[in-house]
Amino acid sequence: MNTNKIHPNAESNSPIKVLIVDDDMRTRKGLRALLKTIHLTVADVTCPRIELVGEAVNGLEALQMVETTNPDIVLMDVQMPEMDGIQATQKIKAKFPDVKIIILTVRSASRMAALEAGADAFLIKGGATRELVDTIFSL
Repeated sequence: MNTNKIHPNAESNSPIKVLIVDDDMRTRKGLRALLKTIHLTVADVTCPRIELVGEAVNGLEALQMVETTNPDIVLMDVQMPEMDGIQATQKIKAKFPDVKIIILTVRSASRMAALEAGADAFLIKGGATRELVDTIFSL
C-alpha cells in the first residue's frame, strides 16, 4: 500500500462511499463481500471503512444513483446494457468531476477509452484483491 497518501476521508474518519456498477450479479456480490471486509491500517493511522452506498446494473442506472447517493468512488464495469461504462464514465465525470471512477473489467482493450473518458484508474477483473484495495485508498 502507498503509505505516502492516505485517503482524504481518513482525517475526518468518515467512510469512503462506494457505488458498484456491474450487470453481473455474481461480480456485484463478490465486490460487496470484499468491501465489507476491508480493515486496513497504514502507518499507524486507521483508514476509514468502506460504505457501500448502492449497486447499479448499467450505466444509466449508475448516473442516476451517483446523483442520489453521492459516492466518493464508483467501481464501473465496461460492457453493460442500456449505457456502457465508458459512456457512463464520461457523463458522471462531466456532471460530478470529484467522483473517482475505477474501471473494473475483463476487457484490457478498453483501457485507453476508459482513461480518455475520465476514469481515474483501470483494473482487470480477477486481478489481485490487494490492487483494488490499494487503488480505492489511493484515490
